[in-house]
Amino acid sequence: MDTYVEQNAQAWDWEVGRRNIWTDGCTQEQIEKARKGELDMVLSPFKKVPSSWVADIKGKRVLALASGGGQQAVLLSLAGAEVTVFDISRKQLAQDASFAEKLGLSLTLVRGDMRDLSCFDDAAFDMIFNPTSSCFIDDVKAMYRHCYRILKKGGSFLTSITNPVLYMFDEKRAMKNKLRVKYTLPYSDLTSLGSKELQKRMKQHDTVEFSHTLEDLLGGVTDCGFCITDLYTDTAGCMMMDSFIHDCYIAIRARKT
Repeated sequence: MDTYVEQNAQAWDWEVGRRNIWTDGCTQEQIEKARKGELDMVLSPFKKVPSSWVADIKGKRVLALASGGGQQAVLLSLAGAEVTVFDISRKQLAQDASFAEKLGLSLTLVRGDMRDLSCFDDAAFDMIFNPTSSCFIDDVKAMYRHCYRILKKGGSFLTSITNPVLYMFDEKRAMKNKLRVKYTLPYSDLTSLGSKELQKRMKQHDTVEFSHTLEDLLGGVTDCGFCITDLYTDTAGCMMMDSFIHDCYIAIRARKT
């Protein structure tokens, strides 16, 4: 694996200890709802996935892609799906294993780089559920191509992308509700930062991130054969950012036609 991929694996292991919102598992309320077939979960940071996007999954094979943390995969399994979790973080996968043991679920756990899904056969899944994570890889189109290959005809690909414009701003200032344009796009931690700043961030357990272009993020979905059938947008949870850029995240439902 590339060095930055291992850095991201270690960074997400670190986030588990900090109880990041993507790592702290599902609530008892979500568990009870899922047992009744009501899935209360997210693709993007805040908005609930429409029920129509995850309807009729009982007995279906689902890949929870880059979706460790004891959240979406657990809920999908409780609702009757046959779930495989694929994630780069050992501790994120351990969260799923812990919930599976407590709840008596059967989850298949696979550690790997989301750019390479060659361990899965063609047409292996009915649905791929991929929460916001393409910002952690340098080649999003490679991931899309693999997703298309391993989905059955008529299968659904659910993903969430980060609006590239967010990467224009100084992140530390943005968290203090001060927006300052600092970087050109497309952004990459590997090339947009100086070597000292990059090393500092990596020592602080930061993830390595990439902005991509909308052509790759959206056009890449249709280029490999998917048909986008629905989408919605979400906020970032940062007051100043959200007031200027409401569509900080874009959740997409696509089908393999």
